[in-house]
Amino acid sequence: MKKLIPVFALVALVSCSEQPVKTAAGGGKPTIYTTNYPLAFFAKQIAGPDANVEVVFPKIDGDPAFWKPTDQDVAAFQNATLILRNGATYAKWAENVSLPDSIQRDTSKVFSSDYIFVKEAGSHAHGNGEAHAHTGTAFTTWIDFQQAVWQAEEVHGALLELKPEDKKGLDERFNSLAGELEVMHMKLLEIGKKLEGRPLVGSHPIYQYLARRYDLNLRTVHWEPDVVPDEKGMDELKEILMDFPAKVMIWEDTPKAESVEKLKKMGIKSVVFNPAGNRPENDDFLKTMRGNVASLGELVWQKVDAPMKESGPRLESKSVPKTKSVPFPKPAPETLEK
Repeated sequence: MKKLIPVFALVALVSCSEQPVKTAAGGGKPTIYTTNYPLAFFAKQIAGPDANVEVVFPKIDGDPAFWKPTDQDVAAFQNATLILRNGATYAKWAENVSLPDSIQRDTSKVFSSDYIFVKEAGSHAHGNGEAHAHTGTAFTTWIDFQQAVWQAEEVHGALLELKPEDKKGLDERFNSLAGELEVMHMKLLEIGKKLEGRPLVGSHPIYQYLARRYDLNLRTVHWEPDVVPDEKGMDELKEILMDFPAKVMIWEDTPKAESVEKLKKMGIKSVVFNPAGNRPENDDFLKTMRGNVASLGELVWQKVDAPMKESGPRLESKSVPKTKSVPFPKPAPETLEK
């Protein structure tokens, strides 16, 4: 497990765990490719609107974790200045093509000892996509906002290597992003406490890190938000409910009205927590995550902006002035609850 270095020290260092990224060919604009939308958002936020870098996340129909790129797509990644990867077995296509090690950064490697491994999961398909199973390493790492901060730190370190002359701005923008994530983290900690182990059902097996970090009592089915569950799907849920009396289902996207009505007749409320692995249609990453937190907050508060109790100490940055609150410390290995 990674030993946490305070952010005011992190922003002053460049990670030694990766090889230095290459500079843009011919002195042109550096191009950063990412394997999912959250990393693209982090890179753009930290680089800033005036940065002389191009951040590319390809247009993907469906879940980027199971995307199959064309030869042209692969060539674009191979010619990038930097590739930001999610890690945790995300984007399995990248294991089957030749990508230069020197330009890749695995953003979740720093907490790889904390990966969650899924032993059993049935095969299913998303829309018109090919059938697949969510066995192996759980990969939706960033919906644990502490882990999201650590991934953003890796993005920050990579950008420092590309643009060392903009260190002050990169530090400030990273701390601003980290502060936004911390606010949502603190709210989720409070929500988890107030739920007090209430049984919840997830529509898809993607919420492992969310449930672990925020102490949610969660089991999952294999439903799709754009497909009304058939008799087999309802039987899957009923089997869970036999010894797990959940009254809430968490969906990865807005479900069909007929699905909501079916659940409502069973006394089950539908809420949405969209992991935003792909680019949201109308929002950005932070807006989507704020909406997610508000949806869960409605389970315990009449008003989602209800006062929040302090759930732990906050750190102040010593090296970057005028920043928002900064990331929270990671528990020592012996205190982390698995």
